[in-house]
Amino acid sequence: MKNLRQRKTKDPCPECYLHRNLCICAQIPSLNLKTKVCLVVHAKELKRTTNTGRLALKALTNSEMKVRGLDHEALDLSPLLSETYRTLLFYPSEDAKPLTPELVAEDPRPIQLIVPDGNWRQASKVHYRHQELKDLPRVMIATPNESPLKMRAESTEEGMATLQAIAHALGVIEGEDVKATLLKLYNAKLMATLKGRGVIKDQSEI
Repeated sequence: MKNLRQRKTKDPCPECYLHRNLCICAQIPSLNLKTKVCLVVHAKELKRTTNTGRLALKALTNSEMKVRGLDHEALDLSPLLSETYRTLLFYPSEDAKPLTPELVAEDPRPIQLIVPDGNWRQASKVHYRHQELKDLPRVMIATPNESPLKMRAESTEEGMATLQAIAHALGVIEGEDVKATLLKLYNAKLMATLKGRGVIKDQSEI
């Protein structure tokens, strides 16, 4: 049986990390939102071509990235804590509250969403190890991922890629148009990735 997974390209697009003939950079929107998104990502995750958090930041002008695991010194995230923003940690811990319009309306300040990015183990360390974030409210989205197509195996059946999760969160905070725009970008990344692997030839096969 033919192996559907193609070899990893030696020369991917430096922006979307897809094969250059599948590049989706022209489809990356530019969204200037009140909500700030800070991606806290492990250095190893940045080497993965299936990472979607990095793509979210390219679409969100009010965003930044903090990288863990670059050296032996712990990353200090305390500079992110500012009274200008209502800062929330986007992580589905046991005490996390569903992100709803009612929760958003409780505080008039713009929201800063700190988003751990990586595999489940890497993301959980942001929640457990960074004591400077221990007092931040944890929030989550209750929407399950019902798509049969995924770029990588998730820790749970309902698990989402980072860009997907950010899209749903910003849909609650900023509105459905923002959600739809980011999900369109995610779907472009997903389809191009699966096409590059030989899993599909075009969207008509879905």
